[in-house]
Amino acid sequence: MKLLRVGPPGEERPAVRTGDGRLLDLSSVARDIDGAFLASGGVDRARAAVETGGLLELDPHGLRIGAPVTRPGKIVCVGLNYRDHAAETGAAIPPRPVVFMKDPGTVVGPYDEVLIPRGSVKTDWEVELAVVIGRRARYLDGPEAARAVIAGYAISHDVSEREFQLEYSSQWDLGKSCETFNPMGPWLVTADEVGDPQNLGLRLSVNGVKRQDGRTADMIFPVGHIVSYLSQYMVLEPGDVINTGTPAGVALGLPGTPFLRPGDTVELSVDGLGSQRQSFGRA
Repeated sequence: MKLLRVGPPGEERPAVRTGDGRLLDLSSVARDIDGAFLASGGVDRARAAVETGGLLELDPHGLRIGAPVTRPGKIVCVGLNYRDHAAETGAAIPPRPVVFMKDPGTVVGPYDEVLIPRGSVKTDWEVELAVVIGRRARYLDGPEAARAVIAGYAISHDVSEREFQLEYSSQWDLGKSCETFNPMGPWLVTADEVGDPQNLGLRLSVNGVKRQDGRTADMIFPVGHIVSYLSQYMVLEPGDVINTGTPAGVALGLPGTPFLRPGDTVELSVDGLGSQRQSFGRA
């Protein structure tokens, strides 16, 4: 299933996109798509409601799509998780996942405007596979146990300000947590529909020029390992989001470092998860 949230910012309603492309209102069976929904069997309730029929069909024309999960409790990110990306930034292949946190308030819809921070000269793009946790997880015993707690997957745009990230602090958070720096969606695709998360293509273009074209098969640490690993050090709660890293092709590693400027447009997609498009403006 493809779960999403539609409507103006702060007024989104839960919905589901059917296999034949219809948009159905889930308000009768769910208040929102959040941790409580995922933890209480909300996905199964939504699936049953679709199969039973009777859900109000929505007209998608002119309807804003918000982030597929309401503000998560936390966003955990894994850096340098593709060999080619580590190489382009001059970093060694990490022996363990490089983990950092991102402000959950950065999450916006997949087509919302992204704001380049005041004083920024190095705003960068990163297409990523996002993992959404569906069950409380602690001390998971390996990748198989990890798969059982994953509700589904979404596209995540881990926008980054490299000067803030790498030059202003020994931590990465300053360059990752700026306003609007994590577009998500357009929908949360349930794990059963995605299948193997290590067999997905990721693509990103800037102003029509292809910049990233990778595959999740090239991850240094695959999804199951990441989720299990993180659960040894923190409790993962329903609705939490894990950004799993980006392939090569970011501005930081390209000749001339063509960082984003106001007026630029970024388009990104992941196989089976849809696509995003953002215009960049000034904060």
